[in-house]
Amino acid sequence: MEKFTVLDLLQLDLKEHDALNLKCIAGRPGLIREITVPEIDRPGLALCGFFENFAYKRIQVFGRGENSYLAKLEKDGNMETVVKIFQYEVPCCIFTYGYKPSKTILDLAEKLKCPVLQTDLASSEFSARIIRVLSDVFAPHQTVHGVLVEVFGVGILIRGDSGVGKSEIALELIERGHRLVADDAINIRCVSGNILFGKGASVVISHHMEIRGLGIINITHLFGVGAIRDEKRIQLVVQLEEWDANKIYDRIGSEETTDILDVKVPFLVIPVKPGRNIPIIIETAAMNERLKRMGYHSTKEFSRNVMNWLETKSARTFFLEEKHLYK
Repeated sequence: MEKFTVLDLLQLDLKEHDALNLKCIAGRPGLIREITVPEIDRPGLALCGFFENFAYKRIQVFGRGENSYLAKLEKDGNMETVVKIFQYEVPCCIFTYGYKPSKTILDLAEKLKCPVLQTDLASSEFSARIIRVLSDVFAPHQTVHGVLVEVFGVGILIRGDSGVGKSEIALELIERGHRLVADDAINIRCVSGNILFGKGASVVISHHMEIRGLGIINITHLFGVGAIRDEKRIQLVVQLEEWDANKIYDRIGSEETTDILDVKVPFLVIPVKPGRNIPIIIETAAMNERLKRMGYHSTKEFSRNVMNWLETKSARTFFLEEKHLYK
């Protein structure tokens, strides 16, 4: 990933349950310091003078306990451990509960160019939020070509060669009441090691579509805000391709998957030719995927019923043949 600094953290557009409410109160020259670890540290042991295995590469969070101990150290005139902490290349120090450190500490931060930030959030709440935010920032990601839509609550990534009709099919789905996440360039990131989220690679163009013969259209203006969403979990990948008469397509429903960022995602290949209603097929695939997540697999159920029927018929045939032998 690209370099991520303390200044970038301050400039993140975070809202509601992700908002960090951060502001810089000292050490502004150090805002260019890079954050390289998506974790935080509570420097209680370091304040007591124990620096072995000090996680100085992490963001240092000062809560009520640390703030009270800082006041005690300053009162006793014992600031050696504080100075030593600021001499490390820590990304920044963040004070929760709206605490503001003393002028001595702020002057020290200015001298050593160590950013000091402040938030009005409680330590536990801030810790949960910043870990979630940093996990998102540092998550593995890649950009793919396609269209991402939400159909019956299922995030579907539609892929295929240029000109196969991805945008037109997505437009028909939107017309039928489903929602567009992004068209053309999709930025995918992996969260928690096995969950894929997709959104537009560019905020400016993510809710626009290019329709050949019509041009660029704004989905928000045409269909309203109910026809879009900013982000969606990818739960199914649909590959569109021109119908090949010499190719044997799946007619039973095998459980195929494709790898995206080392995560296996259910995968369907849908051939396109005149007369096939692809939007309805994709809607059916979405509903079928929801059924699978509820524990019902149509293919497995069909196979089980066929096997039961065959076994029953075989048993009946064997029984009749046995009776015929004893006559």
